[in-house]
Amino acid sequence: MMSVNVKLDVKMAWRNIWRNTRRSVLTISAICFACMILVFMLSFQLGSYETMINASVNMSTGHLQVQSAGYHKKKSMRLVVSQPGEIGGILEKIPGIAAYTFRANAFSLVSSNKRSRGVLVTGIDPEREACVSTIKTMISHGRYLEQSDTNQVIVGNLLAKSLRVKPGDELTILGQGRDGSIAATAVIVKGILSSGIDAFDRSTMQIPLQYFQAVYSMGDAVHEVVITAKSLKKVSKIKKDIQKGIDAAGRGNGLVVLDWMELIPGLLQGIEMDLVSGMIMYLVLIIVVAFSILNTFLMSIFERTREFGMLMAIGTTPGRLIKLVLIESMSLTLVGIVLGIVCGSLITLFFQSHGIDMSGSSEFMKQYGIPARLYPRLSLVSALVGPAAVFVITFLAALFPAVGIRKLKPVEAMTHI
Repeated sequence: MMSVNVKLDVKMAWRNIWRNTRRSVLTISAICFACMILVFMLSFQLGSYETMINASVNMSTGHLQVQSAGYHKKKSMRLVVSQPGEIGGILEKIPGIAAYTFRANAFSLVSSNKRSRGVLVTGIDPEREACVSTIKTMISHGRYLEQSDTNQVIVGNLLAKSLRVKPGDELTILGQGRDGSIAATAVIVKGILSSGIDAFDRSTMQIPLQYFQAVYSMGDAVHEVVITAKSLKKVSKIKKDIQKGIDAAGRGNGLVVLDWMELIPGLLQGIEMDLVSGMIMYLVLIIVVAFSILNTFLMSIFERTREFGMLMAIGTTPGRLIKLVLIESMSLTLVGIVLGIVCGSLITLFFQSHGIDMSGSSEFMKQYGIPARLYPRLSLVSALVGPAAVFVITFLAALFPAVGIRKLKPVEAMTHI
């Protein structure tokens, strides 16, 4: 008997929806548009975050790093990863790792014939570095380092301008070795890179790792083991696997594994701030739609007051009328939500394949290492979170006028004009 009543209520609700076709279509369209915007914008926002993170880590830090405990804060020459080959052996066995490389760093005074600057000199393995970072693709003048190079360097274009050097010019490096000795050498500029990020181009100088280790008395030690993952989603699991491998090798006391959130916390904070501001904008959009729904059902109930009075007079309970009105409102909402998810997903999939050209903001985006073309990423989260919020808020908006039916008195309602 209950199932028959439910079927009858659904049938009546669906009929009532289309008694005013124009109003129902406009309401469904508003819900559809809101859900479509939410699906696309959330997909775009989350997809751009992934692009920003990958662009940043591929230029400098990698998704993960193995370092000596305390090195990230102090940057001390003496806090090294000894026997990095052993760490490399551990990384080779972990699935999900795309590539890894070794780096060593030293703050030094770099001088040309005309000027001197304090610079962070980084020793890199050219072959491995090319698999981890995008530096090789940023060479604007000269050439990238080769495995056989010794006293040759690549420098950022702003640093090259400051030192007034070009490929083929000589630079003198003066610093302190790991053992406290003086580290001094003369090097030849082989290439100049241009990343578009001023801070990076102003401070970058890279030399072959073996030559760096010889100049700075490093032995075979390095300061960073830089790792990139095949997917951003796998970073957390890879971090745990690396830590387990290090602990199993008996080196857990002196080494730590840091992910990109710990290496570049400023990027994470920027993403969190942008996400909060985006959520506020989406909430405003949902509230506007909710008021539209509220207005629709207030008018619907107002127009049908006499009808409700008559139904109550012949024995229909207020509870059943409330249920009928809520079925109408949720049916309208679900139709709009389904259409919005479908339309939003189709639009997102199109731009996920073709990208969105943001070249008009290229100068701003370059400062953060963001490419000129961004790609939304459709996911269950981006497809369902926004529409789910629309469903909840529109239900609450429809509940308010529906509950007001309880206050109706049959005789007064039937004489309502």
